[in-house]
Amino acid sequence: MICLAAGALVIALGVESFTLVWEHSVERTLWEEDFRLVDGHLAVIEARVKGSGAGMEPGHEATLSGGWWRYRPNLPPIDKLTLSNSATRPDWRLCLVDGCRPLSSRLGTASTDVIELRGCTN
Repeated sequence: MICLAAGALVIALGVESFTLVWEHSVERTLWEEDFRLVDGHLAVIEARVKGSGAGMEPGHEATLSGGWWRYRPNLPPIDKLTLSNSATRPDWRLCLVDGCRPLSSRLGTASTDVIELRGCTN
């Protein structure tokens, strides 16, 4: 199961996968990444970008479909995904089976603290 953590607050999300959505801080273009829990680690399964620009080059094997560049990043699984909010861009959006919502709403607070997504530990 995947957990969302901010400081001492840890929330079990009840899922094994999620999509993270954000807006590029300069280009104002949407990005999406699908993650899945694999052997206790987060593996990125697919990434999508709605355009290209400064620091936004899609992967070499990306295909354009429905206005999105889609590709499978060749990255090893990670122990945790660390994020922080910024006053200069919209909040990260976390998409689960109940839809996409700002990360801060899933935490129940607006926060610029460091936020982690990781496998839950018992």
